[in-house]
Amino acid sequence: MTNRISEISDFMLQLDVLKSVNRRTYINGGERVENSAEHSWHLAMACWAFAELLQDDYDVPKLIQLALIHDLGEIGAGDTFLYSSHRDDAHIQERESVKQIASHSGNPIGNIVELWEEQEAGESKEAKLLKVIDRLLPFLHNITSEGRAWQDNGIHKNQVLKMHQFIENENPEIYGWFISKLEHAVEQGWLDAS
Repeated sequence: MTNRISEISDFMLQLDVLKSVNRRTYINGGERVENSAEHSWHLAMACWAFAELLQDDYDVPKLIQLALIHDLGEIGAGDTFLYSSHRDDAHIQERESVKQIASHSGNPIGNIVELWEEQEAGESKEAKLLKVIDRLLPFLHNITSEGRAWQDNGIHKNQVLKMHQFIENENPEIYGWFISKLEHAVEQGWLDAS
């Protein structure tokens, strides 16, 4: 038993590395950027809340699991900024990192790779909601920080629209909220109108 506790403890320390992966999104209040572990926790809570709000028979425990592991690959790959030109290839290195994490001798969770692949494919009801909320949270942080990350990185309205367009098909009500907040950000000068 002592050896198993030591192995799982080592696994927990490997997962702890996610706290060291900084994102470009500022936390509420804008005093610093968030890390990927904070984002994963926030995403899990937001998905749970939206699942309750939408009342669409989501498998909430599975949804929370998907949220908690969705950025696990960043332990080895780092965070890829939403508007990066390397975004389309990020999943390759992330997938290898997830496989390495899952193969750790102290990992008792047998379906990490399968769950990561499910959220990556984005086809299940839960994975679709996760993708929507994963896009909304950094957007919300940009609204509360008056567009700080957008301004830091020279992001324009058309880029934000392009990366959030899929939400219209997934949930028109959320998309309508997004558009109203986007227009407000442009009117306030937090986001370049082009």
